Amino acid sequence: MTDKPTNEDFLRLADPMRRELLAHCYRMMGSVHDAEDLVQETYLRAWRGYDGFEGRSSLRTWLHRIATTTCLTALESRGRRPMPTGLGAPSLEGNAPLVQDQEVPWLEPAPDVLTGVDADDPASIVTSRESIRLALIAALQHLPPRQRAVLILRDVLKWRAAEVAEAVGTSTAAVNSILQRARAQLNEVSPSLDDPVEPLSQEQRDQLDQYVAAFESYDIDSLVELFTKDAIWEMPPFVGWYQGPEAIVELTKRQCPAQRPGDLKLVPTAANGQPAFAVYLREGEVYRQFALMVLTFSGDRISHVGMFFEESLFETFDLPAKWEGSETK
Repeated sequence: MTDKPTNEDFLRLADPMRRELLAHCYRMMGSVHDAEDLVQETYLRAWRGYDGFEGRSSLRTWLHRIATTTCLTALESRGRRPMPTGLGAPSLEGNAPLVQDQEVPWLEPAPDVLTGVDADDPASIVTSRESIRLALIAALQHLPPRQRAVLILRDVLKWRAAEVAEAVGTSTAAVNSILQRARAQLNEVSPSLDDPVEPLSQEQRDQLDQYVAAFESYDIDSLVELFTKDAIWEMPPFVGWYQGPEAIVELTKRQCPAQRPGDLKLVPTAANGQPAFAVYLREGEVYRQFALMVLTFSGDRISHVGMFFEESLFETFDLPAKWEGSETK
C-alpha cells in the first residue's frame, strides 16, 4: 500500500508546472493579469482537492483540467479581449483623430519569461512560440470559450478527444464537432498553428536595428522601407488601426508626441515569442514609460506592430517606469 499523498507532496510536484499553466490560462483569457489570478485559483482548488487525487491521470493533466474549468467559469462573466482590428472597423488614415475606449477589455501581450517562451527552455509544445504568438492569441478571442478550450487542449496540448471531453464536460463526438468548427473559424483570421516560428534571421536583426535607429533619431521617412506594403499598426486603447507604410508614417508624424531626435528611447524586451520594445518618452532630463511595442515579421519586413499603452504592462514585464541611461533606476 502506498502512503496517502500530502499537501507537501502537491506543492513540491506542482510548482514546476506553474509557467505552463500560466501559458494555458493566458491562451484562454488573453490577459496576463487574469491568467495569474486564475493560476492562483487553480492551485488553491488543486491543493484543497489533492487528497482525492487518485492518479488516474498525470498530475499535469489534472492541473490543466482544473485550470481549464477555472478559465471557462471566469469567461462566463467576461467578454473577449480584442485588438482594434478585431472590432470590425476599417483602417484609418494617419491623420484621423485618435479615439480611446477604456471600457474595452483589450488583449494584453505576455512576457516570454512568464510563459516559458525563451531560448533557454527545452522545446515544449505547451510553451512554444507557435502557440503563444500575439496573432494567435488575438485570433483565439474570436472563438466562444468552449471552442477556445477544445482547440487549445486538442491542437496545442495534444490531448486525446476523450480527455478533452472530460475536461469540458461533453461527449467525444461533441468535442470532434466543436474542434472542426473552431479550426474553420480560426483559419479565417489567423495563420495555422502548424506554421513554424523561426528564430530571427540576421536580416531581421538588421531591420530591427534600423527600426530602433529611425525612431530614436526621428528619421520617420526611413520607416517606409522597413514595413511590408500591407503592414498593420494598432495601439490599444485607441480603437483605430492603420494599414500600409504611408498611413503608419503619417500617423507617427502627426500624432506621436515625440517630434525631435532623442525624444524616444526603445529598450529591447520579448513578448509572445516575438521581438518587443519598451518605449520611453523624454520628459526633461529623464525618459518615462510610454508604451510597449510588439513586432511581427513577414520575411525581412515588419508586417505588424502592436503598441500597447497600458501602464501596468511595464510592471508585468519587470520594466522600470523611468529610463535614465544604461542602467534602470
